[in-house]
Formats: sequence, C-alpha cells, structure tokens
Amino acid sequence: MSRKDVENIAIIGSGPAGWSAAIYAARAALEPIVIEGALTAENQEAGTLPMGQLATTTVIENYPGFPIGELGAYLKTALDEERTYVLPPEAFGESGERIGIYGSALIELARQQALNFGARTVDEDVVSVDFTKRPFELRISDETTIVAKSVIIATGASVRWLGLPSEERFKNNGVGACAVCDGASPRFANRPVVVVGGGDTALEDAEYLTKFASKVYVVHRRDELRASKILASRAASNPKIEFLWNRVPSEILGNDEDGVTGILLTNTLDREEEPLEIETSGVFVAIGRRPNVGFLGGALELTEQGNIKRTVPFQTNTSVPGVFVAGDVADARYRQAVVAAGSGACAAMDAERFLAEL
Repeated sequence: MSRKDVENIAIIGSGPAGWSAAIYAARAALEPIVIEGALTAENQEAGTLPMGQLATTTVIENYPGFPIGELGAYLKTALDEERTYVLPPEAFGESGERIGIYGSALIELARQQALNFGARTVDEDVVSVDFTKRPFELRISDETTIVAKSVIIATGASVRWLGLPSEERFKNNGVGACAVCDGASPRFANRPVVVVGGGDTALEDAEYLTKFASKVYVVHRRDELRASKILASRAASNPKIEFLWNRVPSEILGNDEDGVTGILLTNTLDREEEPLEIETSGVFVAIGRRPNVGFLGGALELTEQGNIKRTVPFQTNTSVPGVFVAGDVADARYRQAVVAAGSGACAAMDAERFLAEL
C-alpha cells in the first residue's frame, strides 16, 4: 500500500461536529476525507441521514454569527449552485426578506467552507471498523475500504421518537425534541406545552419551558420518575408544572395552518378508558437519544449511557489512541450544535497533534 493510499484523517459524520473538524483539519493541510453518510430510506427511518439532526431543523436562533438578515442572497453566492437543491425554498426567503438561518443551510455553509480548504467527501455509510491495527480500516457501504492514520467519529445521536404518524406530520410545527433550541419560539409564548418523558432531560426541559409557556404538562407512562430526586423535587414545587401520570400519547392533534393544537393521552393502566385530550401548542419528546455507534461493533469503550467514552479529561481521545470523538455521539449533556462544532475543532487539533507525534 502506497503512502498516498492512506488518509491522514478520516472523519465519520456530517453534522456540525464533523464539518467543524473538517474545516480545522483541512486548514492544517491534512486533506481530510469526510464520510458523510448515505441518503437512504433506512437512514431516514433510523434518523441517521447526512447533516445529522440539523437536516430537519428549521430556523436556528442560538447559533452565534447568524442574526436575522437577507440570508438568501448570501446562500446563493456562498454555496455551489449544484448543492442548493438540498435546501428547502424557505431557507432562501423571498427577495429582500429578513430571515434566520435554517439548520440545513448552516450545515451546507460549513460543508462548503471545508471543501474550499481541500476536504473531500464520500457519500456512503461506514458499516464496520478495524481499530486493532494501524493504519485503521473503515469498511464503507460501497464495499470499499478507507485506510487512515487517524479517525474522528462525529456520528451524532438519534432522537427516540414516539412513532406516531401524527408526530411525524407536525415535526417542526409544534413537535420537537430540543426545548433549549425551540422553547423561545413565539408559538409557545404564554400557551400550554407538553413534555413527554420521566427522566432528567424531561424535567430539565419542563423547567426551561416554564420561562415561556403558561403551563407545562409532563406526561409519563408510569407513576414514578426516573429523574434524579433533586430535579423531581424542583419540578414538583414549580407551580407551572403539572404531572400526568400513567399516560402515553396516542395522537397529536392539529392542522397545517396552526400546527399542534392538542394531544390525546391513553391511560396505561386502563386502556379502555377514553383518551384524555389536552390543549397544547407544542409537544416536546424527551424519552431519550441513541448515540449512533452501531457500526463500531464494540471497537471503542462506551459510557453507561452508550456514548463513546472520552478517556482524557477536556480532550477528545477515545480508548484507542488515534481515534477521536466529537459531538453528540460523546455528549450526553449539552447536545447543542454550537457545542458539537466546538468539540469538532478540538478533535481536529487533537488528531493533528497525534499525527505530528507519529
């Protein structure tokens, strides 16, 4: 195998962490290759499409550097024309319209920035890895193998949705999975909202949403929370939070113009009982996330939550030297695009130092 057959850095994933890593690695003249993932029905079903969770996110208001403005003209000049097809028309706005940045547009800009500096892409999935020898081997879905001196894993995490057809219909129109991302939207201001779940994330989301909503219903399928006692106590003492025990959503109500207007809740103890209808402007699903690590086949050490374990404090090292991690696949706490992007930059710098020491 010749030296040019071996990549310096292979980056797995194409969300904010992956493209941030690619920008830093490319500017360091390391010519990274980014394995973006494939546009397949299987990936859509699993929530693992290229771009990560931002692929289906509408306006992002908390990513630094993108205030409301005439972004349409900028997007058309910054991106290659052949790539504009992946963005929804709404991302460009009408002529002269001041809008916020869409999630997919933010990722496309990061992608373009990385390509401008020399990053290369492969639109396939990684199906298995071999980290037992150097250089590392990544087998991808077109049955070829990428060989690399270092690897950055930025495959993100997938939301555990309820699986209701009505949930799919109202995603980004009242149904979401990130209260911090969407809670300040005017549609929720001084109106009731619902949080589904009984763990720490659900109660943290509920507490956050009380800043904006008139009332927050926490729907849990049991009569006992999984959350920590301190969070449970804090939520129970908040006058804006009401618990609906032994209930699960059976249908989300609404229309195309208004989005979500209500939710039907089935009693888990008595399925024959009529579903309880609650008026709500939004439903936040907080029943967990799945770190996208299936392709690893146990090649790296994981945390109890299933995230890739970072073995050096404040760095991106994993249990295999030369393999680094960034974004939500390692982060079970913050799960924000800006945090993922920052960790991607860190991973690229850690990988650069690793390569310099070889």
